[in-house]
Amino acid sequence: MALRMPWPLLGRSKLESSRAALPEVIGKADAPLMAVVVGLVAFGVVMVYSASFVYARHIFDAPAHFLLRQAAFATLGVLLLLGLARVDYHLYRPLTYPLLGLAALLLMVVVFGLGHSAGGASRWISVGPVHVQPAEVAKLAIIFWMAYSLSKKQDRIRSFSVGFLPHVLMSGFLMLLCLKQPDFGSAVMIGLLTFVLLFTAGARLGYILGAVLMAAPLAWLLIATSPYRMRRIQAFLQPFQHRLDSGYQIAESLMTFGAGGVTGVGLGDSRQKLLFLPEAHTDFISAIIGEELGLVGVTCVVLAFGFIVWRGLRAAFRSVDDYGTYLAVGITIFVGAQAFTNLAVAMGMLPTKGLVLPFISYGGSSLLVNCAAVGVLLNVSRPRRRLPDDEQETDREPGRAKTGQARDGAGRRPGARANRRRSASPGGEV
Repeated sequence: MALRMPWPLLGRSKLESSRAALPEVIGKADAPLMAVVVGLVAFGVVMVYSASFVYARHIFDAPAHFLLRQAAFATLGVLLLLGLARVDYHLYRPLTYPLLGLAALLLMVVVFGLGHSAGGASRWISVGPVHVQPAEVAKLAIIFWMAYSLSKKQDRIRSFSVGFLPHVLMSGFLMLLCLKQPDFGSAVMIGLLTFVLLFTAGARLGYILGAVLMAAPLAWLLIATSPYRMRRIQAFLQPFQHRLDSGYQIAESLMTFGAGGVTGVGLGDSRQKLLFLPEAHTDFISAIIGEELGLVGVTCVVLAFGFIVWRGLRAAFRSVDDYGTYLAVGITIFVGAQAFTNLAVAMGMLPTKGLVLPFISYGGSSLLVNCAAVGVLLNVSRPRRRLPDDEQETDREPGRAKTGQARDGAGRRPGARANRRRSASPGGEV
């Protein structure tokens, strides 16, 4: 009887063993972080309606058109966030390459002209009434892949051929697909995520700086040879001199912020949304916040995103393993960099980019991807009891320590990393 059942028993035993090897959860997710994100999602629904009802009535003869769609996506996003916060992030390891392949496939679909085009770019795939933006999936996929790969290659991360080059090549491939849409902003974001995670993992600083120095002339060449990108640079440098053409959007955005003053003109009372400010409910929704809620409202939004970045890095510091650390760092930079870029563009501090304000701007795919990312971050934030060293999944040879890091007699690394990996106190979390 036993001879007829070796493989099912072996498979089940291996599955049970892998699950048993997961670090034990001893606390709940970061409640303050969850509350701030859910609050931003709810605030976004209100602001999307305030910024879009005039435009929706003009285009669709339905003032609540964008409100209903954003509310539906917000509900799905919050449910997704709450669900993923309960899924152990270690279980995503087997999904790393399928997710990366799916992202590359979706990007190639739009590159080859099979996507939905708007504004001179093909960046969306229409699935019924929903437009999926593959670049958003690609950003999340590169975070998961980098976290998985870097955690496996930690001993060889300072090697050029193993720790640096493969990650740069994969990111470069996704960046190239983004540039072909064209989507320069998403390409820059993928590059930023790659270099931040390489730096976090301990890659040689010389390799990172060398890659940045090599990429800078290429980036300038892409801008200088593109007429519409050069117009954006001119609009950024002299918005009011180009107010009637390329600088119209940024000039209107600056006037929108200025009209709000300290306390704003009141929720729903914006004048610039009366078809003066383009993209008022998407890329430039922060300008409407500035007009209706003033400096006070914009400051609260900035503080909310600053709080998310702080709690995200806190979760990364307290993670029990490298994989969790890299996931948390990548997701935190993903959300924080998008928020900073969107606000900086709307305030005239950066040239115009096609990046939305996370959780607030109108857009289903962006909202769902950001909520999914924070759901994973919330799971990383759950306090766990660290596994013994001999039970942790590792790619190292037996007895080999990480490059440049000494170990004590018990095989543990002394110092900050060992302190970070101790069992996290549930203080400040519920």
